[in-house]
Amino acid sequence: MIDEAVAQEAGGELVAGTEVPADAHSSSFPPFDSSSFESQIVWLVLSFVALYLLMSRVALPRIATVLEERRDRIADDLDQAAQYKRQTEEAIEAYETALAEARAKAQGIAQETRDRLQEETERQRVSIEARLAEKIADAEKQIAATRDAALQNVRAVAVDVADTIVTRLLGESDRSAAERAVDRELA
Repeated sequence: MIDEAVAQEAGGELVAGTEVPADAHSSSFPPFDSSSFESQIVWLVLSFVALYLLMSRVALPRIATVLEERRDRIADDLDQAAQYKRQTEEAIEAYETALAEARAKAQGIAQETRDRLQEETERQRVSIEARLAEKIADAEKQIAATRDAALQNVRAVAVDVADTIVTRLLGESDRSAAERAVDRELA
């Protein structure tokens, strides 16, 4: 009621105010009040027991379960990682084995190709040498035939020249004597 009168005196405006009774400030802070220590200790013990029971029965088992699940999940992840690592190492080993086999096979193919080409080259060389030997033998026969023909022509020309010289010098021709003289000189 006092507040309504103050509000009306202010000119019709509503002004809110709170007043604290003076005797309320005379006591001390409640937790430090020595007259209420026993009840505070009882409530502290009851709160502690209730909180302890709540923590030990509800919260701590849940936390332990979560920790155990995390530990199991981490262990499973580590096992899975180890398995993946083994699989990776096996795959790398298989790859290296396949690579080594491929290299060995490639070297074998290359060596086989080299050998085959060398044999082919050797066969061609032998074939070419045989053809060259035939051509050389034919050429030598032609050269021998040409030389023999040339020698026959040389003999005939020498006999003719000798007979002509003798005829001019002596005035008589003796063809058989000229042939015998040329044959002696050529032999």
